[in-house]
Amino acid sequence: MRAESGSKQRSGAWRGCLLVLAVPIVAGVVHLALPDGGSDAPGEPSAAASAAARAAHGKERRADDAVVADAPPGLAGPALKELAQRFVSSVENSTLDWRTAYGAIEDTGDGHGYTAGIIGFCTGTDDLLTLVERYTEAHPDNGLARYLPALRAVNGSDSHEGLDPGFTAAWRAEARVKAFREAQEEERDRVYFDPAVRLAKLDGLGALGQLVYYDAMVLHGPGLDADGFYGLREKALRRADLPSDGGSRKDYLNAFLDVRRAAIERSGADRPHGDTSRIDTALRTFVDKGYFELRTPLEWRVYGERYRVDHVS
Repeated sequence: MRAESGSKQRSGAWRGCLLVLAVPIVAGVVHLALPDGGSDAPGEPSAAASAAARAAHGKERRADDAVVADAPPGLAGPALKELAQRFVSSVENSTLDWRTAYGAIEDTGDGHGYTAGIIGFCTGTDDLLTLVERYTEAHPDNGLARYLPALRAVNGSDSHEGLDPGFTAAWRAEARVKAFREAQEEERDRVYFDPAVRLAKLDGLGALGQLVYYDAMVLHGPGLDADGFYGLREKALRRADLPSDGGSRKDYLNAFLDVRRAAIERSGADRPHGDTSRIDTALRTFVDKGYFELRTPLEWRVYGERYRVDHVS
């Protein structure tokens, strides 16, 4: 959802959205040394090589699934998942009540059109379009379906052409429909939450590390570019070893937060989005105090505001 590695300002406006397509990305690439069996066409792998690559990838996926299954639930458990949503809502929308944002929609002037919903889906960055397309497949007569041609036309831009004046009212009205609220949650989990938690578990990170990854996925977007989530992770790996490889959780998370902070500062250099308090007085505080299991009560500060969660269930 986020492209500018910045943060929401005290004005109450959301920041922005990601520049890359908001789709889950498989972390890691399988490289195979295969015998020369020829190929079906010049420059293309042979059918045997393709089949071998698919088999190897499937085996790796099953091995990863086993690691994830054996790990503690972490943020995947209902209580800590609720805590994670409250935290992200505090740094994105200045409230712990994340459920108030289903119908929220505005253009923040960040170059990505309208930002809307519980995770900041954007008309200019594919994820809002994907949400409405998937929702329309299941509920063809919904109030947003008529805007699909316009959403496809403005995707990748900040244009409102074909959306004004009715789209914002239609979004707010649809947000009163339970099925659309559920669709927002499902898309949030599919694109941001589930991939972040899964990879954090594979990297040997507990609940705090999973929250750090989830917040990064939301803010920076699930992109491979230098300031996208996966690009930032690669930079962190050059500075510290993963806990799954024997590294220190604290050292690795500090390295990851360092590269995130630098990305936020770069983004905010010429925009009002350079506040790094979600790193400095929230996540970094958790790391420094050793709150690796995110036990409540939990306190943090963002944009000068103090937040506290005493209990989640």
